[in-house]
Amino acid sequence: MFRFLIDQDEWILRFSTHVEVEDDDKQAIVEAIAQLDKTLLSFSHGESFIIFHESIGIIVFYIEKVPSLILSVISIVPKDKWYIQKNKSIQPY
Repeated sequence: MFRFLIDQDEWILRFSTHVEVEDDDKQAIVEAIAQLDKTLLSFSHGESFIIFHESIGIIVFYIEKVPSLILSVISIVPKDKWYIQKNKSIQPY
């Protein structure tokens, strides 16, 4: 769990118990969130968003604003698990 500030608001970044994340990847996720800065404030309670991270993959976040400002990493999808639909077939991305 990490804490960070945006303006005067204290946020908590937590990782779902089923998501296994190395310490280096956690640091990379924190740095990615820092780049969002005030954009994070525009999301509503209950919304989700993703970040495409070059080395980690797709990081899925969930926002809670009641009773506290909590940003949860709910899933990480590595690149080898990405697929795309083209011409009515599913292929690796």
